[in-house]
Amino acid sequence: MQQDDRRFEARGPRPATWWSAVVVLVMWGVLWACPGVAQEPFKIVFIAYENPNQLLEDIDPVVEYLEQALKRPVKPFVATDYAGVVEALRNGSADAAFMGALQYLLAHRHGGAEPILGEVYGGSTTYRSRIFVRKDSGLGKPADLEGKTIAFVDPVSSSGYLYPLVIFKDAGLIGGRDSADRYFRRIYFAGGDEQALRAVLNGFVDAAGIGEFAFDLLRGEERDQIVWIAESRPIPSHCVVVRKGLDSSSREGFKKALLALNEGPDRPLLQQLYGVDGYVEVGTQTYAETEALATAEGFLPPLGKVSEGDG
Repeated sequence: MQQDDRRFEARGPRPATWWSAVVVLVMWGVLWACPGVAQEPFKIVFIAYENPNQLLEDIDPVVEYLEQALKRPVKPFVATDYAGVVEALRNGSADAAFMGALQYLLAHRHGGAEPILGEVYGGSTTYRSRIFVRKDSGLGKPADLEGKTIAFVDPVSSSGYLYPLVIFKDAGLIGGRDSADRYFRRIYFAGGDEQALRAVLNGFVDAAGIGEFAFDLLRGEERDQIVWIAESRPIPSHCVVVRKGLDSSSREGFKKALLALNEGPDRPLLQQLYGVDGYVEVGTQTYAETEALATAEGFLPPLGKVSEGDG
């Protein structure tokens, strides 16, 4: 509320002005201590592996928990594609994100984002990509897919593009990403793991290269119709990443709040966060092997060749 300076002049300018300054400072201290006072929200971007609206509904209890832990509003939103998650961290419209290894590396190269936590899923901090086909397709190995159609997830997905391609390269079937278009009759990007797998189930494509846990998204009778014929090298589990320049208090508070879910009464909330088992602390070295692989395959520019505008 603005003060009328004329009131202070009537009482004597110096003593009254000094006292009013003390009152203002005290009031600001009280306001900042009050949890109901509006603050800048902590913005988190999520990747939707299934229905985006369903994801926002699922994480609502997590948002409430984080608001209490951080003592500030939390604003979640879902990116329309994987590149959107990277851009949100780069331009500062998100403070933190849940993302895969390749998206983190892009966000790090182009915007200085940093990983703070890695997921534990199925009791492990790594997982694999697999090549899925219909059981009745007659396809039994990667070599059988020459001239066939295949669905991947997204051009900047580690488990849904980079690592599945490396399966074919390690088998000596392609030279790399550039030659994949000549090996397969057609490549599709389905936009999500479940969408890619259902494209196989419904006969729209011959195969899908996606993360192993996508299989769990199908109903029991649907799983009976699908089989995997090859799997990738281990991939670091998805990670929690914060933007460059995020203040240390917000960074550490967010990390502490998520680590606290590993044990205690709030542990059931992990099921709302992609159904993970928990979190472990990670650093840039955790993704060194993926970084080398992504650089070699042309998914990342060589170090030192990021454009000036990318930061």
